[in-house]
Amino acid sequence: MSSTRTTVRTAGVAVRAMLVLTLVLGVGYTLVVTGIGQLLLPWQANGSPLADDKGSALIGQPATDADGDALPEYFQSRPSAAGDGYDGTASSGSNLGPENADLISAIEERKVAIAEREGVDPSDVPADAVTASASGLDPHISVAYALLQVPRVAATRGLAEDVVRTLVESRIQGRDLGFLGEERINVAELNLALDEREGE
Repeated sequence: MSSTRTTVRTAGVAVRAMLVLTLVLGVGYTLVVTGIGQLLLPWQANGSPLADDKGSALIGQPATDADGDALPEYFQSRPSAAGDGYDGTASSGSNLGPENADLISAIEERKVAIAEREGVDPSDVPADAVTASASGLDPHISVAYALLQVPRVAATRGLAEDVVRTLVESRIQGRDLGFLGEERINVAELNLALDEREGE
């Protein structure tokens, strides 16, 4: 009889502990962390949205038409292996090694296509222009790739190259903590800045 009472009492303690911990950790903690995020870092807590809800600054976006062809008036992102390209539900790299024949062939094809589009020698095309990031969602390109695209974007929009180059240089993001990674440019933010400038 006493062992039955002990079992019932132990089960009761366990159920009460589960309910209390669910309320404290499952509900209370979530509300506190969400509140702190909304108070201190609302832009980041809400997904770093771009102006007019045109996506997130954390996820790259292709500037292409319905057929997947690059729109000449916009800066182009790096390639993406995420789903059909920049699919936030299918984050992934190509998972192909550097010696893989398919990857090497794809890089060479991209290099020739980009060189032709930008009117430069294939050897002038930066590595990030022809390779996908590990996530397939990288919103950034190198400063070199952005500057390579300046003449095309300027000519298509009827702007002076110096004006577009200045806009590019104003969007350069420095290295993390001043020494990690490389300087980079968020392509979606740059393209939005271009559209805003055109609308002024």
